Amino acid sequence: MINVAIIPARGGSKGIPNKNILEVGGKPLIAWSIEHAKNANSIDSVWVTSDSDKILDIAKTYGAQPIKRPEELSSDTASSESAWIHAIEFIQTKAEEKINFVFGLQPTSPLRESKDFDNALSLLERENYDSLFSSNEIQDMFIWEKENDTHVGVNHDYKNRKRRQLIKPRFVENGSFYIFKPEGMKENNNRLYGRIGTFPMDAWKRFQIDSHDELMLCDAIIRGMKNA
Repeated sequence: MINVAIIPARGGSKGIPNKNILEVGGKPLIAWSIEHAKNANSIDSVWVTSDSDKILDIAKTYGAQPIKRPEELSSDTASSESAWIHAIEFIQTKAEEKINFVFGLQPTSPLRESKDFDNALSLLERENYDSLFSSNEIQDMFIWEKENDTHVGVNHDYKNRKRRQLIKPRFVENGSFYIFKPEGMKENNNRLYGRIGTFPMDAWKRFQIDSHDELMLCDAIIRGMKNA
């Protein structure tokens, strides 16, 4: 039984062209996810699935194994689940061992540590979860939404604000990574199923790169930590 990391990275990106191979903190964005996974004790092999030969060449340079994704699984409407299922089937034709857990990584989250994967898997196994997502705790965040010509509280009563110590912890899915078993994901066609757990990460690891501002912010954080 082996644990594998699968990183889906399409070539097309409307928000930031060529986002997955742009330099962040001195190396291509996708390289961070590859290196984090390769340095984790709980992950046996790292794979990148992409429709882009350029991304796959860079992935191989950083030690990942490439999977060429079909065009029909690379459109804007194609789900990550479809890419992961295709990759799992490809890996099983190459590997002698059966896949136990899949770590589904998003290449747009460069702010994490290898130990996050190890600690998350330990949590999943200890609590007997079926699947798990990475998150950040938002204990005292008051969310509002616009309704007609005013704003109303979504998760709170502004007329009866609770003290921070009395607010029930909540978690926001940060998209950094997921852990699931191939069988469970295929049966449910979803990365999350059964008894779902979450692995809260440090606050500075919550950012995803979906805009130029976030790219500059993550770059600054990485460079700042290198110089700390």
